[in-house]
Amino acid sequence: MRIVGRKEGLLLNRKYRGKGKPTNVLTFATGDIVLCHPVIRDEARRQGKSLAAHYAHLVVHGALHSRGYDHVTNKQAARMERAEVRRLRRLGFADPYTVE
Repeated sequence: MRIVGRKEGLLLNRKYRGKGKPTNVLTFATGDIVLCHPVIRDEARRQGKSLAAHYAHLVVHGALHSRGYDHVTNKQAARMERAEVRRLRRLGFADPYTVE
């Protein structure tokens, strides 16, 4: 697991996903997970979540990707979200998809 800044997040997202902006989390087939701190911080603020809760969600999200979960289809997304919520609950975090 590695935490990077906006510049490195952009370079990695461009190289591996062809996207022109940094993303919050990237998961690689090797099991490596890269978290982009500025993106995560900004998302947490916009979503009214604590930074710790948002990091926990994205670590779980990345770990599930490394175990073969995906969210390309609605069915896959629903399965992955259920798995995220279960794991986060065990860690003491609220459902990240519930708006309060």
